[in-house]
Amino acid sequence: MARVLERGDVGAARERLSHLCARDPRGLDARDLSRAVVESVAENTSDASIAPLVWGAVAGIPGLLMYRAVNTLDAMVGYRSPRYERFGWAAAKLDDVANWVPARVTGGLVALCSGREAWRVLRRDGGKHPSPNAGRCEAAFAGALGVRLGGANAYGGRVERRPEMGDGRAPEVRDIRRAVKLSAAVTFAAAAVVWSVR
Repeated sequence: MARVLERGDVGAARERLSHLCARDPRGLDARDLSRAVVESVAENTSDASIAPLVWGAVAGIPGLLMYRAVNTLDAMVGYRSPRYERFGWAAAKLDDVANWVPARVTGGLVALCSGREAWRVLRRDGGKHPSPNAGRCEAAFAGALGVRLGGANAYGGRVERRPEMGDGRAPEVRDIRRAVKLSAAVTFAAAAVVWSVR
C-alpha cells in the first residue's frame, strides 16, 4: 500500500484496501487511505500476531487452532449486516472475548516499545472505540506514531462516525511504513516474552 500511494496511484490503493478491511474505499483520498491502513495494521498486530502467540502460549496447539477458527468465523460472517445479523453477532462477540487479553497485551507492548505518549493516549482514548479491543490497539498506535486515528468510515453504504484517538496530525503515507515497523517490533517483543517464559 505504501509503495502504491507513494507512486500516487490512489485507484490501485483503493483496490488493495478491500484486502485489508471491510471499509468502503470509494471516495477515499491518500490521507484517508493512509489512516485506514494504519488502523488496520494496529488491529491486525493484535489479531494476526499477538493473539496467536498468547493463545499458543496459554493453551498450546489446541488454543491456537481454536483462536484461528474463532477469528476466521468473525472475519467471514461477523459483520453487522442483515444477512449475517443473528449468526454474525455471535461470531463477533466470541471474537471479542478471544481477543480481550491479546488486545490489551498489544496496547501495553506498543507503549513499552514506544514510550509515554502511547501509554497516555491508550489510557485516555482506548475505550472510546465501539470495539472493546480495536480501540486499545489503535489508540496505542496513534500515541506512538503521533497521529490522529478514528473519524468517519463508510461500510456498505452506511457511514460510522468513530471518536478520534490521539492528538497528532492526520496520518500520511509515510506513517504506513512506521506502523509496519512498530508492528514488527511489538510482535518481536511478544515472541521474546513467550520464548523466555516457556
